[in-house]
Amino acid sequence: MTPSEFLDAVRDDNETALSRLGSSKSLYAATGGEMDAGPVLEAAADAEYVAAQTFHAWTDSEPDDAARDAFETTAAEEDGHVDAVLAELDDYEPADDATGMQAYLRGLDDTVERAGALVGRILATEKSKEQLTGFFVGQADPQTAGVFRDLKGDLDDQRERALDLLETVCDDDADWDAAKDAADAAIQAAYDEYTEQLESMGVNPKPVC
Repeated sequence: MTPSEFLDAVRDDNETALSRLGSSKSLYAATGGEMDAGPVLEAAADAEYVAAQTFHAWTDSEPDDAARDAFETTAAEEDGHVDAVLAELDDYEPADDATGMQAYLRGLDDTVERAGALVGRILATEKSKEQLTGFFVGQADPQTAGVFRDLKGDLDDQRERALDLLETVCDDDADWDAAKDAADAAIQAAYDEYTEQLESMGVNPKPVC
């Protein structure tokens, strides 16, 4: 399998989950229904902070040099994302509360699975960045919308780095399969949390046709 084939397979096999994670309901779920700028920014700051801590932990425990370098770079980028979001808030302290996808990621210790799950995380996170950008466009706040547009741009680099890493660490079909399973599971963990959050608020997570 090539990295591009891997990416296409993950996207195709998780099309429904990614589509729903990219709906406006995702912000509603993440904020507990508080669709004002403050709670949205706080939820975004929490998400970036938890991700940064996950990748710092991976860096500290990763035996493979190439993977460790990739995770360290990603952690530094996420630190920058935290700072960018906190700059839009007044005196907010994000919490390291790893649930859903981040809890799944932190349970991985295999290099191939981590690299695959990283791709899944990026695909899911791209959807949330699109929603955040759209939210602040709708709030007539182009400056904050631009912040999240820039953060989404960083995900392009993360995706290419993760795919390059997969090409380095996957030696055979079994490795690619393990990476694919981890990517799928990361997206599913995000989707499961999204579903649970909405259902707890009495909202149907499926779109009404």
